[in-house]
Amino acid sequence: MENLMRISPALSNAWKDACAAIGSSKVVVPAGTYKLGLVSLKGPCKGPIEVQFTLSGSGSFDGQGQMAWKQNDCSKTFNCKTLAVNIRFNFITNSLVRDIKSLNSKNFHINLLGCKNFTFQHVTITAPGDSPNTDGIHIGRSSGINITDTNIATGDDCISMGDGSQDVTINKVTCGPGHGISIGSLGKYTNEEPVSGIRVIGCTLTDTTNGVRIKTWPSNPTSGSATDMHFEDIIMNNVANPIIIDQVYCPWNQCKAQVPSKIKLSNMSFRGIRGTSSTREAVKLVCSSGIPCEKVELADIDLVYKGPEGPATSTCANVKPTISGKQNPAACTVQA
Repeated sequence: MENLMRISPALSNAWKDACAAIGSSKVVVPAGTYKLGLVSLKGPCKGPIEVQFTLSGSGSFDGQGQMAWKQNDCSKTFNCKTLAVNIRFNFITNSLVRDIKSLNSKNFHINLLGCKNFTFQHVTITAPGDSPNTDGIHIGRSSGINITDTNIATGDDCISMGDGSQDVTINKVTCGPGHGISIGSLGKYTNEEPVSGIRVIGCTLTDTTNGVRIKTWPSNPTSGSATDMHFEDIIMNNVANPIIIDQVYCPWNQCKAQVPSKIKLSNMSFRGIRGTSSTREAVKLVCSSGIPCEKVELADIDLVYKGPEGPATSTCANVKPTISGKQNPAACTVQA
């Protein structure tokens, strides 16, 4: 390590030159391994600058959230203060994050906002299963996001996709403990952007409180949409609610659940989802009574429940899914 070139001064000078240029500029760091100390890349700049960013290494980002979690009484007082996020990426394009670890974040571990063409590889995220609001990776208003070969164990959604998430691929992710892999929640705020192009493939969930989930609030201030969302080849190990669409999502009774959701859900598929459910209701598709779901597919579902209440069930409301292949439980045996 001592023999590595110190890159901080050169990077700082390159940034200053690019920032002073009137035309567009690109800052390029040659391939190699360097020692990077503290460096500040500040604007405003005279012209647009393109930075292609890669973050990798064997280190850990430790949020030391144990003390903060004890102070989180959001579910009781609804006074939900925003705590520190371990890592934020805002408005970054063409970037790669790999081989890093995030531990015990006070809030979200990793938050993306306004990013494009961003890849995560071999990332490890860890926090206790009872740590509140510790989403592993949260994606908002970003496109071209790829998450692969990543292990997440946390106290909230392993991966959550908020409004404006487009062209997201999640592949070979292990999740658990946690709240599963979720699209949403959507529809809580005004002027939310559409969600589209979501692919969740080849993932394994273990001991999570949900499996793959789409959730929208009722009583929305404005209408919205989410479409082209597909979940395929997913293994569930002792997972509660393995497949769930919840358009009356209303934690802590903060909303008027009797007012139907205005978020239009369409073109969704659940294919090759198999394993064990820790709840009898293994499939729950509860769509909006105001705007029913359209083009929903259930194909090759095999979810086993071994509890005393009897075999697994499948509940449907305001949706008529297309059925193919094995169906265990039988699709829509319960009408909500």
